[in-house]
Amino acid sequence: MNETRTRPLWLIVLAACLIVGLSMSLRQVLGLYLRPVTMDLGIGREPFSNAMALANLVWGFGAILFGFWSDKYGAGRPAALGVLCSMVGFFLITVASTGTGLLFAGVLLGLGSSGSGMTALVGAVGRAAPPEKRTAAIASLGMATGIATFLAYPYVHVLIETLGWRPSLLAVAATVALTLPFTFIVAGRPKVPVTTVRKQTMREAFGEAFATPSFWLLTFGFYVCGFHVAFYSVHLPAFVQDQGLGAWVGVWSLMALGVANIIGTWLAGQSGRYFQKHTVLTGIYFARAVLFVGLIVLPPTPVTIIGTTALLGLFWLSTIPLTSSLVGTFFGTSWMSMLFGFVFLSHQLGSFTGLYLAGVVYDATHSYTTMWWLSAGLGLLAGLLNMPIKERPVARLALAAAE
Repeated sequence: MNETRTRPLWLIVLAACLIVGLSMSLRQVLGLYLRPVTMDLGIGREPFSNAMALANLVWGFGAILFGFWSDKYGAGRPAALGVLCSMVGFFLITVASTGTGLLFAGVLLGLGSSGSGMTALVGAVGRAAPPEKRTAAIASLGMATGIATFLAYPYVHVLIETLGWRPSLLAVAATVALTLPFTFIVAGRPKVPVTTVRKQTMREAFGEAFATPSFWLLTFGFYVCGFHVAFYSVHLPAFVQDQGLGAWVGVWSLMALGVANIIGTWLAGQSGRYFQKHTVLTGIYFARAVLFVGLIVLPPTPVTIIGTTALLGLFWLSTIPLTSSLVGTFFGTSWMSMLFGFVFLSHQLGSFTGLYLAGVVYDATHSYTTMWWLSAGLGLLAGLLNMPIKERPVARLALAAAE
């Protein structure tokens, strides 16, 4: 296969943003289906939550494989396969009649996110951008997701209200298909950079990463991010209605989260110019901990829930450009998608844990209070884990830079 033709950075970023934005936003709105699906099928919340947990777990393991594929041969084919898997996953939910059927849908949705989500495309953007623009370029993927999420919640809410939940999912699958043409723009074998650094094998890349303590601190901290994002986005709409509030509160809350996420991710992308990335990550996780406590102590009104969710949005996907850029800082960009895929596996293990526990805890207690406290405690832990990270290239890159 020939190396990819030189394409403008803006075109690669635009195509990647469109693919990632639609892929991730339409996955995040699945929380709107929790009540209608479980009530229609006559099952508890645990089976639906488990299906979403499985999707996140498959996404995590798939991120490494799709990341390797993207780093080695280009992001086009992984992204196209991801789009197709997502379409089939949405369709399988419409024909499911039991919790087991939802699990099959979860597997396909997880594979879809592995190929067309952030992890497979972060390397394509990271390699296309020069080092001084890398964090900002990657941040644009998170901003695109925020914009798409802001639009996706009212879009899907209206589809459910007008068509019913099954036909609306078919419309969602058709919407995802719109990203297929853009996969050609990110296609092609990545160019090998001109450098004095010896090219690594996959095994050597993993060995170097596993021997770097800061890589593990970053990875463990990202577990908490996944716990927060998956649990909150899936269960917030149901939590809102449990408080006797209208469904519109959940929709507006998550729309506010999407808007705030755009701002927060942009600020995170710019922060790398002025602050160390791990320091910003520490602040993000501490802020989340405080806000989760707010959900416990404040009265559950539309103002407090929408306001708290909007503030959480400032610290939502802002972790992704900082975390992925740190991977590039540590090890370079040759295996960036694959190594970030491993870090993202931790994120998805957190997502799996958060969704699984949320379903079990709610069905046992009919309350989310335990989950709010656990989320706050984990936020504090993640902040502490990020504090000692050493933000510098590994010795291999440092020696090459000195030659």
